[in-house]
Amino acid sequence: MKLNQIPLKASLGLGLCLAFAQGASADVCVGTCGTLGANGVVTASPLGGSYQYISTAGGVVGAGQLAGVGGTNGSQFTTSTFSANAGSVLNFYFNYITSDGAGFSDYTFAQLVPTAGSAITLFTGRTTVIGNTSPGFGLPPNAPGVVLTPPTTAIIPGGPAWSPLGGYSGQCFDVGCGYTGWIQSTYTIATAGTYTLAFGVTNWTDQIWDSGLAFDGVTVDGTPVTGAVPEASTWSMMILGFAGVGYMAYRRRNRQATPLA
Repeated sequence: MKLNQIPLKASLGLGLCLAFAQGASADVCVGTCGTLGANGVVTASPLGGSYQYISTAGGVVGAGQLAGVGGTNGSQFTTSTFSANAGSVLNFYFNYITSDGAGFSDYTFAQLVPTAGSAITLFTGRTTVIGNTSPGFGLPPNAPGVVLTPPTTAIIPGGPAWSPLGGYSGQCFDVGCGYTGWIQSTYTIATAGTYTLAFGVTNWTDQIWDSGLAFDGVTVDGTPVTGAVPEASTWSMMILGFAGVGYMAYRRRNRQATPLA
């Protein structure tokens, strides 16, 4: 059905939905995303409490990938749009967890994406049989000015028990599986502007032996980035939408109450 063929009452409801979608800046998940407390090998982050996660288990083909790198199926979480000043400090913690290994190089990443300009890589992690899992081999380097604590991290080996891995929780496909533990990423934003922050994770070569990413404490100058409320213009659109819906309901009640001649 074309938009101009939708009855007025339905159009008002659709307009209200579009107010949320167009005016509000909202977090977006493609694939599998969620929130957990301490679970299996993944403890609460250094901040305590719950953390967010994404996983390739139940992921979407093509999601959670770096441009030009590829992958198979995965998930991506993108934050609300936020503003930052030059010199603002972006900070968060992450933990990469993988049941895969031995040449099946699943990977994860976070990028700061300006409204205008190129993506800024804040960390990468990749399954490997030797060396450091973070930063990840064969992936874009971290942007200048990114500080990881610790700066390099090998895998803590073994089949990682973590429920977002689904049926592969506690399983291990050869050398390389495990988890990194919590790593801190800190970046001083060079240019004032508006940004989103994208977290991705993808399987590599196959769609089995899943991997995931836990992350927590996403802040700019200490202010949380995720969970933004609608902007003032959005509230105005919502109020108009509710008023329109109420008016149509009023007219419908009056019409039903009026006896036919």
